[in-house]
Amino acid sequence: MKNSTKNILTILSFLTFSISFAQNIEGVVKTSENIPLEAANIVIKGTTSNTTSDQNGKFSIDSRGKLPLTLLVQYVGYKTTEIELTDLPITPLQITIKEENELIEVVVSSRRRIEKVQDVPIAVSVITGKQAEQTGAFNVNRIKELVPSVQLYSSNPRNTGINIRSLGSPFGLTNDGIDPGVGFYVDGVYYARPAATTLDFIDVEQIEVLRGPQGSLFGKNTTSGAFNITTRKPSFTTGADFEVSYGNYAFLQAKASVTGALGKKVAGRISFSGTQRDGLIDNVATGRPTNSLNNQGIRGQLLFTPSENTNIILAADITTQRPDGYAQVAAGVAPTQRAGYRQFNAIIKDLNYQLPSQNAFDRKIDHDTPWRSGQDMGGISLNVDTKIGSGTLTSTTAWRFWNWDPSNDRDFTGLQVLAKSQNPTRQTQFTQEVRYAGQLTSKLSGVVGAFFIDQTSQTNGTEESGNAQWRFSQSSTSPLWKTPGLFEGYGIKTDARIRASSAAVFGQVDWAITERLHVLPGVRYNFDKKDAHYSRTTYGGLQTTDPALLALKKSVYSDQSFASNTDNTDFSGNITVSYKASDKINAYATYAKSYKPVGVNVAGLPTDSKGLPLLDLAVIKPEKVNHYEVGVKTSPFKNSIFNLTFFNTEIKDFQTNVQAAELGVNRGYLANADKVRVRGAELDASFVFSQHLTVNAAATYTDAKYVKFTNAPLPLEETGAPVAFKDVSGTELPGASKWAGSLGGELSDHAKFFGNKGKIFLAVDSYARSEFSSSPSASKYLVVPGYAIFNARLGFRASDGLSVQFWGRNLLNKDYYEQLLPAGGNSGQYAAVLGDQRTYGITLKYSL
Repeated sequence: MKNSTKNILTILSFLTFSISFAQNIEGVVKTSENIPLEAANIVIKGTTSNTTSDQNGKFSIDSRGKLPLTLLVQYVGYKTTEIELTDLPITPLQITIKEENELIEVVVSSRRRIEKVQDVPIAVSVITGKQAEQTGAFNVNRIKELVPSVQLYSSNPRNTGINIRSLGSPFGLTNDGIDPGVGFYVDGVYYARPAATTLDFIDVEQIEVLRGPQGSLFGKNTTSGAFNITTRKPSFTTGADFEVSYGNYAFLQAKASVTGALGKKVAGRISFSGTQRDGLIDNVATGRPTNSLNNQGIRGQLLFTPSENTNIILAADITTQRPDGYAQVAAGVAPTQRAGYRQFNAIIKDLNYQLPSQNAFDRKIDHDTPWRSGQDMGGISLNVDTKIGSGTLTSTTAWRFWNWDPSNDRDFTGLQVLAKSQNPTRQTQFTQEVRYAGQLTSKLSGVVGAFFIDQTSQTNGTEESGNAQWRFSQSSTSPLWKTPGLFEGYGIKTDARIRASSAAVFGQVDWAITERLHVLPGVRYNFDKKDAHYSRTTYGGLQTTDPALLALKKSVYSDQSFASNTDNTDFSGNITVSYKASDKINAYATYAKSYKPVGVNVAGLPTDSKGLPLLDLAVIKPEKVNHYEVGVKTSPFKNSIFNLTFFNTEIKDFQTNVQAAELGVNRGYLANADKVRVRGAELDASFVFSQHLTVNAAATYTDAKYVKFTNAPLPLEETGAPVAFKDVSGTELPGASKWAGSLGGELSDHAKFFGNKGKIFLAVDSYARSEFSSSPSASKYLVVPGYAIFNARLGFRASDGLSVQFWGRNLLNKDYYEQLLPAGGNSGQYAAVLGDQRTYGITLKYSL
């Protein structure tokens, strides 16, 4: 009996020991058709522990007592699935994996909840982080090639405008006194500066591009759309990615990301990105190329999970850019209506000067003023998500800064017309958003929130004339213009400051009248206040008391000072009706009343005949927007998407930017156009024809016009006309192409590379747009011709281990302009922002 008892105790002890330490995880792996998958590979991420599924798809793997952990389920030809476990499952896991070339149901958070993009009654395009990486889209300027409804124009980071459907920011030069119409969010934090769109993406998970007004869903009012960017979050399972790219023009890009647990309830992630490239334009004066890339960025995150219902993320980032750029190349000369001696060609002939090339695509400049476009941008944010009832309460607190340190050659020549042109800026912002999103009743769900932003911006600029200024400014035949040293060293010191505050409450409800019919009303109440101060003081040049010489100096630069403060409130809203006719057809219609806040000029004002500033332009009226949209999202057959949208947007008091002929009006000034209208259609399509072939396409038609704009600035060729303004009603808006589209496809097959299972692939994508005006008032000389570019990639892709791809951009080496703009003073010369010529290289990526 003793022996029997002893044996039983021994067996029980052994079983207890085994149960305590084995901790097996069991499961079943199936395809999306519910077919058991044999020989699927199951790995505990970050370890060597692995197993395979049997003929019934079943598996069992020893967790080795380590929790939390992540299971990787892999099978050639199928998407690798990651399953995070914080506790041992009581019942076997049911794991479904999808074919790699199966059209995956993309989920978005645009409406502050997780839902399938095809179910969302909003025109939205989604670019995953992997898609962006594979196509070489490392900033927003590249994203526009994938989403043709997006336009980005940048003559330098400060003078950057991002538009959706040709609306959002005034085309041309940036003025700090207005708000962008396209919101830019990263992990829920609003970035007020358009320069943020020029930065490299760091560890991006997904990019959602929403089109149309979104004021009832996002903290900052957006009249034209929003970029909603999410980055990869910290994980309690150790992981790492390393990537390096090499290319022509000494292109070098490196990226790294490491994540893992720092404690039972704390995880971290740190990510880095760096990009360098030699210049693409030759400066024959200095003997070295310009327009280089030199970007570095780092982002760190800490995740704290005090309970299963609360997540807290503390994030910080900083990015620096130190390029030798952004130089513009002389593109042509337009004859103006000024006297013959005031034409550009006559001026440079008198100065015994020739442009280094008459062809912009020779990519040669001789600029004597150094180009500098240094910027630092960064910030810190605290995001708290906590589940309350059937919804989630979110608080996002953030502080950000932007420092801009430029130097430009605004005359675009090797002459000392403008010896200095630099307007360094310091901007800071504080934002706070609180919102609650969730199911309110069985029939009602929605979001309600409050938002506040306070930002300050200060510019201390310098613009100074050189020894050739007299000839470009000469407006009469008086010999006094030739007075030695009259304008050399003569310039202005500028002090421009603005403080802008905005507060809002907003909300949207989704009322499910039936399972298929939904009505979604949304409202927003906004308060905006702006205080601005502008002052410029002349200095230098020939010191004289001669009234005639002083008058000549004053005609080039004059003292100017003004202050403005304004505030306004607005009540706006929208209503959407959506009807899901079937699982494959979802139709919707939207009406939105929106607005863009009041604007203030903080870059100088044009003057009247007496040299006095036109103070009625100091404050710019807010835009009032009426928007209509209908769309249908369909899945005509398995693994396909075909979405179509029609829209019509009318804006009263459209805020536009004007490039003045006066040198003292830095970066142009703001004005209101009485009314504009933008209407058009968009198509988005994706097709998976087989496990080897995928095709995607997007196209947009846009008809954008000034309905009424009677006091528009003169186009370049009419500079010097006896009138100061022109009626451009009925003409096209700047920056708006009638047609734009993208088309891409990929061929792939299963393969092995250095023992790793994955896919070998060949991908081609293209982007095209028709011609567009590059001037607030249409000029036949400032029309950017239409163009198309083609890119391709060939390589091997694996979920874990080594991936490699060879890539080429603009393979046909197409010469094209991205923007045309007149030189300071409107003498007839105009310059171009050039698109990149052919580039190619190799990218290596290793994932752990």
